[in-house]
Amino acid sequence: MDPPEWTGRDDGPGPEHLRWHRAVLPLSAADRPGTALIGFASDEGVRRNNGRTGAVEGPAALRRALAPLALHTPAALYDGGDVRVDDRDLEKGQAALGESVAAAMGNGHFPIVLGGGHEVAWAGYLGLDRGLGADRTRTLGVLNIDAHFDLREERVPTSGTGFRQIAENEQAHGRPFHYAVVGISETGNTGVLFDRAHRLGVRYLTDTECAPPAVERVLDFVREFVASVDDVYLTLDLDALPAWVAPGVSAPAALGVAPEVVQAVIDTVAASGRLALFDVAELNPALDADGRTARVAARMIDRIATRRSTL
Repeated sequence: MDPPEWTGRDDGPGPEHLRWHRAVLPLSAADRPGTALIGFASDEGVRRNNGRTGAVEGPAALRRALAPLALHTPAALYDGGDVRVDDRDLEKGQAALGESVAAAMGNGHFPIVLGGGHEVAWAGYLGLDRGLGADRTRTLGVLNIDAHFDLREERVPTSGTGFRQIAENEQAHGRPFHYAVVGISETGNTGVLFDRAHRLGVRYLTDTECAPPAVERVLDFVREFVASVDDVYLTLDLDALPAWVAPGVSAPAALGVAPEVVQAVIDTVAASGRLALFDVAELNPALDADGRTARVAARMIDRIATRRSTL
């Protein structure tokens, strides 16, 4: 789908009045490398995973939340429109998003994917794998801010199988699987999932280990992981945030990770110079009281888009 028109408050001309809605251009009009927003309007993976559907409308809500944000750092921002899954053909939609991500990377852009359920993980990885080169020798690390491992074994792909699919693909190509998760809920993952994570060498911190007083420990964990790989795929499942901060998600968190800690993690990865892809998953606008979840997600997207280092 073509990108929508971005609208919002206009306080006057000049960079001192700049907001996102005035800065974003269609990706087709890009005249220099920048940040490419690509929507993945899908909740088919959530439906298959017996979750609360509604994330298909996530990309539109994220754009609405981004549009009025003041833009203090000049940035080349583009919108590539949406890949929309309306016919339950998730696999076709995931392949299409992968093509869009790879095309954006091929044109020198940094992709930010607006989800959508966390089935976006496999879709984004497909594009990243192609964009980095299928014969790549550089190591890829996947850093997931999430209450769940999403390493399920199911008959068909769902929102809970993406990182197992990534693990299998990396291993099939003779590459190590580098996967770390910040915010794991011990009560939200069965013993089978913990065992599978341990067998795959997954590094993780639980939500109780990510309390604000422990933020430096969390950042040490993130820095160590980022330093161990060449390229990083950072994915934010909004159900990692507390339910009172992010009520509009497929599976709200009873405890979660404070937004200040999530923001610190995002800032650390953005400044590393190794970030290759970022996405936001599981926003469910129909359940989002006062747009709270979309607003906090927009803040995180803004941090990435304006603070990402390319050094």
